[in-house]
Amino acid sequence: MTVDPPTGWLMLATGADRQHGGNDGYDDDPDLHYSWDDTVPNARTVAVGDRIVLWDKKAVIGASLIEAIETGSAEKILYRCPRCNGANIKRRKRRSPQFRCFPCSDTFETASTRVARVATFRTRHDANWIDLGGCLDGPTLRDLCVSPRSQLSMRALRWDAFLEALGNVGRSRAVAALNSSSTRPRLGRDGHRQVRVRVRVGQREFRRRLLATMGPVCAFTGPGPAAALEAAHLYSYAAVGRHHDDGGLLMRRDLHRLFDQGDIAVDPNTLTINLCKDLLAYEGYATLHGQRLAIAPDPGHIAWMEKHWNQHRVEAD
Repeated sequence: MTVDPPTGWLMLATGADRQHGGNDGYDDDPDLHYSWDDTVPNARTVAVGDRIVLWDKKAVIGASLIEAIETGSAEKILYRCPRCNGANIKRRKRRSPQFRCFPCSDTFETASTRVARVATFRTRHDANWIDLGGCLDGPTLRDLCVSPRSQLSMRALRWDAFLEALGNVGRSRAVAALNSSSTRPRLGRDGHRQVRVRVRVGQREFRRRLLATMGPVCAFTGPGPAAALEAAHLYSYAAVGRHHDDGGLLMRRDLHRLFDQGDIAVDPNTLTINLCKDLLAYEGYATLHGQRLAIAPDPGHIAWMEKHWNQHRVEAD
């Protein structure tokens, strides 16, 4: 009997707080990549083309499609209980002794350690990333898993049920975007997955050109440190697959995410910033509403902004 692979994965992304086998955690950057190694259950089951949802135990962070998985190896320090030699131990943040072993309930200040060579994995999933901003809470996400009581950091998710849950909380635009970008991979004759995806090749060079042309200026808020600015596409790179110089502007990371999901748009007739109703409740964003752009856009920029406006304002009405 052939068992179908999971339709999606719920992945815990809490950086150094995400521990397995008493290790030192992982270097997740949720909207770019997700890391794990072969000490984690399902380590070799997750594949290119799989759909993923990242959360932080409290709420959903975002969702995407895996474009690529980088593999490698590393030496890793593993911590174990000195009493039972079990690996299911956790550091305690506020109590002493600092370690607790869950199988035997022992507590101790110093763990046994060993160095192991592990296989490492890191996704690339930024091209299709959708920021979901906590719209589903932790208990809801657990109930959407194939095994709701699972404690694994990477657990099988019922993808169709997840999309339905998003629709129920008014995130229909996110559902449409995820449906259009998250095409299931096909299995080839050799059993390997084949998938067509958009990887942002040349993104670094694209950002370098924008900085050279416009200087370190956020299109919405004005001059700022270059390190805080991202190269934002005014169109869906996942759909177009090319870097158009007249289709990009520099934006602060939070504003970039809000622009991508249509919560911020630019009126192409007045070149003023338009915020969705929900953002007006936040003083730090509300002051931008109705303000002119901080840069002078080219006709090409305006044409892309008009397409974005039509998609997120005209068609949404």
